[in-house]
Amino acid sequence: MPTFAYTAVNTQGKRTTGRLDADDRGAALVSIESLGLIPVDVTASVSGTRPTTKNNDPGVGGFSRRVGLGGGKVKPKHVLAFVRQLSSLLSAGVPMARALQILSRETSHAGAKAQWDGVREMVIDGTALADALAQFPKSFPPIYVAMVRAGEAGGFLDVVLKQIADFMSRERELKSKVGTALIYPAVLALIATGVVTFMLLWFIPRFSEMFDEFGRSLPLLTQIIQAASTALLNYGVFVLIGLIVLIVLAKQALSSEAGRRKRDEVILRLPLVGTAAARFSLVRFCRMLGTLVGAGVPLIASLKVARAAIGNQTLTDAVDLAITNVQEGAPLAQSLGQCPQLFPTSVVEMVSVAEESGRISEELVRMAEEFEEDLDRQLRVLVSLAEPAMLFLMAAMVGTIVVGMLLPVFDMWDAVQ
Repeated sequence: MPTFAYTAVNTQGKRTTGRLDADDRGAALVSIESLGLIPVDVTASVSGTRPTTKNNDPGVGGFSRRVGLGGGKVKPKHVLAFVRQLSSLLSAGVPMARALQILSRETSHAGAKAQWDGVREMVIDGTALADALAQFPKSFPPIYVAMVRAGEAGGFLDVVLKQIADFMSRERELKSKVGTALIYPAVLALIATGVVTFMLLWFIPRFSEMFDEFGRSLPLLTQIIQAASTALLNYGVFVLIGLIVLIVLAKQALSSEAGRRKRDEVILRLPLVGTAAARFSLVRFCRMLGTLVGAGVPLIASLKVARAAIGNQTLTDAVDLAITNVQEGAPLAQSLGQCPQLFPTSVVEMVSVAEESGRISEELVRMAEEFEEDLDRQLRVLVSLAEPAMLFLMAAMVGTIVVGMLLPVFDMWDAVQ
């Protein structure tokens, strides 16, 4: 069994050192805490030699294990459970290190356990929880880290963690609704692509052989369809490569700030889709801002954090202007009213009344729930319109190909008569 040398402090802050045997470093940490001590540094030692402290990450203290070990993304459901359970444990008076130990022990997901262990080790070493979570940006985005930092500074960390959990839960529900609404149109588009490809690769060539024997000039529509079929048969691999190259170039263009901004502008201009996208951003902004203000975070800081939840660069730029106005002393409602695309007149009026009554956080959360229901209705309308539109598009494409192939047949029939 390995031997571990440790440095720890007791409840009075007195530093102490020692050695103990444990199966692994995690078990050693548990044993040290069972002695009523707070571990500062724990390293494996070789019998007969003086233990040495390895510090692979100066920003985390004297721990030998890299916290990046579990740096991959953990599924949102595991992160949600972690945040909600940590809030419950802290509310019950469980010390932070002990709460993190419980969560690490209880999780059955290896990646989550690695990350929770890394967070726990950094916290034990004196790192703030927000800074520890920031080491895993794929699991804890900056918007959540900012909320945790505000909770630590204000002394209401358990409240903020609960509100983060509630926000994450509502976000998952909202994104699930959007994803579900897009499934059927996507399936129809896939079927339409498959049907057209099959007709161009199998159906059209057989007709083309017959038309060649006919020896007469073909209608323009038939010639275009035949050309498309021939190109796909002879150059299908190059067409596929070209599509892949276009997709890669499009992704690279959209990864730039200018590309994202242009994409967001186009989305907002689309009929119905632009309205739904703006409403989605409004729901996220109102819920996040209401959550932060309700937790006691100052308004300016709350606005800056909530801005990151919008998800649309064009609308984010408009909120930046509103934040500047609030910093200069303008009322929140008046400042938000300068972005009518995101904040309709009705929202501005409700925010104005809430400011006067001192119930801004409650009103923002209520508006988020109300507009989420409205967004759900908009999504259902979009889906109900997308279904017949996709069916019509499928019928138009298949019908055009069929008509194009039948036109020469009619010519042949006329010639025979």
